[in-house]
Amino acid sequence: MRALIVEDEPLAARRLTELLKKQSTRMEVVGTAESVAEAEALLQTLRPAPDVLFLDIHLADGLSFELFERLEIRIPVIFTTAYDKYALRAFKVNSVDYLLKPIDPEELTAALTKLQKLREAATPTFDAALLARVLQQAQPAKEYKSRFVVRVGEHLKAIPVEQIAYFASLEKVTLLHTREGRRFVVDYTLEQLEQMLDPTEFFRLNRAYLAHADSIHDIIHYTNSRLQTILKPAAPEGETVLVSREKVAAFKAWLDR
Repeated sequence: MRALIVEDEPLAARRLTELLKKQSTRMEVVGTAESVAEAEALLQTLRPAPDVLFLDIHLADGLSFELFERLEIRIPVIFTTAYDKYALRAFKVNSVDYLLKPIDPEELTAALTKLQKLREAATPTFDAALLARVLQQAQPAKEYKSRFVVRVGEHLKAIPVEQIAYFASLEKVTLLHTREGRRFVVDYTLEQLEQMLDPTEFFRLNRAYLAHADSIHDIIHYTNSRLQTILKPAAPEGETVLVSREKVAAFKAWLDR
């Protein structure tokens, strides 16, 4: 079977490729894409079409369900996602499977077995509107952190999430900035914090900043299609905090939710 992988995390894409190579069913990865735009281009040019599409939900330039609005996709899709499995059961009746990250090899095998049975029966047709609605309604199934414990001298202090303005990474140290302008060191990377915090409240602006919506005081158009954010309290030493170019579309969608 020929597979197309749409995944904006290179490590995750490589791991999935290696897992596919170990399957008893012969699998060939015919392409990889990191964004909705790249995936759209590949789906329009790959001939013959792939037999299966491994599709992450959150991509560099938006949500993957945009693909179903732009194209008529008739090939089976296996979602790779961290979304709640209960909400995503709706995909089961529409011949769409999903794998929770990190992907379990046995679950991958089971998904491919199901896919093979579908291929032997008939190629399913997908309802783009239904996929969009379910993806929009699906919510992560985990509880997010409500406070962070930090060290203040010889003491420990609990900082409620409601008091946090943003997190900033500086020289391999992550700093928690409160709305009152205080700073504390936390023992997490920004990547780890993204998984711990409610994505409706916090957004990863770039490699160095993860901000709460209420801390974004102003947004200004910058050069090269980027955006500059004015944070409150201000970024350390007057640093210019830009939204990465590849995140601008997702950032606007997040603001306009």
